[in-house]
Amino acid sequence: MTLNQELVAEITREVVARLQAQMQNGAVTAPAGSQIRDGVFPTVDDAVKAAAAAQLKVGEMSMENRGKAVAIIKRMCEQNADDWGRQEMEETKIGRLDHKIEKLKIVKQVLGVEAMRSDIRADTTGVCLIERAPWGVIGMALPATHSVPTMASNAINVIASGNTAVFCPHPAGANCAAMALRAFNREIDRELGVPNMITTMADPTIKSAEEMFHHPGIALLCVTGGPFVVKAALKSGKRVIAAGPGNPPVVVDETADLNHAAKSIIAGASFDNNLLCIGEKEVFVVENVFEAFRAAMKRAGAFELDAAAVERLSEAAFKFDGPGKGCGRAHLKRDLVGRNVAELAAAAGVQVPAGTDLLFGETKADHAFVVEEQMMPFIPIVRVPNADAGIAAAVEAEHGYRHTAIIHSQNMDVVTKMARAMNTTLFVQNGPCTAALGSDSPGYLSFSIATPTGEGVTTPLTFTRERQMVLGRGALRII
Repeated sequence: MTLNQELVAEITREVVARLQAQMQNGAVTAPAGSQIRDGVFPTVDDAVKAAAAAQLKVGEMSMENRGKAVAIIKRMCEQNADDWGRQEMEETKIGRLDHKIEKLKIVKQVLGVEAMRSDIRADTTGVCLIERAPWGVIGMALPATHSVPTMASNAINVIASGNTAVFCPHPAGANCAAMALRAFNREIDRELGVPNMITTMADPTIKSAEEMFHHPGIALLCVTGGPFVVKAALKSGKRVIAAGPGNPPVVVDETADLNHAAKSIIAGASFDNNLLCIGEKEVFVVENVFEAFRAAMKRAGAFELDAAAVERLSEAAFKFDGPGKGCGRAHLKRDLVGRNVAELAAAAGVQVPAGTDLLFGETKADHAFVVEEQMMPFIPIVRVPNADAGIAAAVEAEHGYRHTAIIHSQNMDVVTKMARAMNTTLFVQNGPCTAALGSDSPGYLSFSIATPTGEGVTTPLTFTRERQMVLGRGALRII
């Protein structure tokens, strides 16, 4: 062995010994008298205490065994995708069944233990080991839009990094989340002998979310949802990983492959009826290719609404603060969120061919469909005089969320200008939004994209603390 290898071996033994001593001295047990139901508990307090007991075991697990737990979650998502996707669709009643199923099948792309790493620096003065240590029990709020996939994705990240989690699902998706959580826990306990790696409460509410946010046994929060849940979590005083809202704009300039752009926009904006936070929400098209782009959209299968139909749809989709029709600040109604194209078309007073995936129509840049994140399979297209004007309009429409932006262009100067101006977590050139998360691209998948707090697409490392352990030469015995 070289000197550095000997030093590394010695410090590794020292680290393991210290961690084992910490676990023995600080052991906790599952809550006395609580009713254990494969991770589903009557109260937030019970759920937290059970997860804390499990975390001591997960924290001392080998990476191999953490990897086994992760593999169980991935395998079960794929094996049960049809059934679980159907259950989530029946409960939430939003999105598309085929895409609910697809979102579960692609959970296998979420990063697990392979993302974990430790760094070592060594010289004649000693050795420094930089480890990624777990936080403990992480409180996680789930959205109704992707309840089971988000839970599975976050559970993979959390367990791989040595943590456990308490999940508070949105009430609209609570039953399917609890069903999958029980299944994960049963299989993990059967194979690894550790119950309650992930827990939840039997009846999640806004009140239970608040209780979880402030519970002293929760070390870190991760919330995935709209601005209200993010604001509530940020008031907790704890560190928060916030996966907040988006309103992703698209710019199409005169150099774009319009047929490819149309197909990509339809694929992204129609996925799960545009419930994805990364989904294309509004398109700014340079004037001299606007008509050609409209034609390309129709050739690719999108259905165009005329101005009157767009306004009928907006009346059904929004309510307004002002006294007159369409006046004042727009507020999204929930009635049409995630609904199928046929339901939107009926609200717009038109009929569309069977199998139509997306509606589109021309609007102004200040239209409610442009300004608000509308989460339905309709996309507004806006004329702009040039690419610079399109980029400026995209920045305004995105509201500084810094979530996702997309451009269709062959001009790298324009692409670079937009990427810098948007400064978003995800940026896609010449592809659908899904390319940002590893679909036919080298990216990686997570259903929590932390834009307000800046962590980006979450991985196991997102849920770790950096621990720097230093042993000087005088403290080491060379074998």
